[in-house]
Parts: sequence; C-alpha cells; structure tokens
Amino acid sequence: MDKKVPLHLLPVGQKAKVIVLLNKGLSRRRLLDLGLIKDSLVKTERLSPSGNPIAYNIKGSVIALRKEETKNVLVEIIS
Repeated sequence: MDKKVPLHLLPVGQKAKVIVLLNKGLSRRRLLDLGLIKDSLVKTERLSPSGNPIAYNIKGSVIALRKEETKNVLVEIIS
C-alpha cells in the first residue's frame, strides 16, 4: 500500500508527514510560511460542508486550505 498521498486526500483524523511541496511561487511561499515544510506533521481536522476548504492542524494551529492549494503537497501517512 502506497502511504504517500496529496494532502487534500488525507482522511479526517489522520496524521501525516510532509514529504515535498510541488507548488511554485507565492503559493509555495505561503504554505512554507504556514509551517508546511519537509518533515513537519499535519493532521486533517475537518471538512467544510461542501468539502472545500479543509481544516488542517499544522504545528498546533488549525488552518483552512483549499484543495487547489494542497493538491501539490505530498505527505506520508503515519499509522
């Protein structure tokens, strides 16, 4: 089973470790500033009623991000 998935596919309540950010430019800079750096831990907290945005716990802060922002963030699921 492949445990590497794009961040937006991480199930609610699941934890993962950031492997790589494939975003470029300002989008990449914003995600890095929010704490999505290599080897940082992230947990999906909840989905909005429409499924977009998704709330993530990143270094103790809950941050809502759109799927478009997180589809290029690859994470490794932690069992």
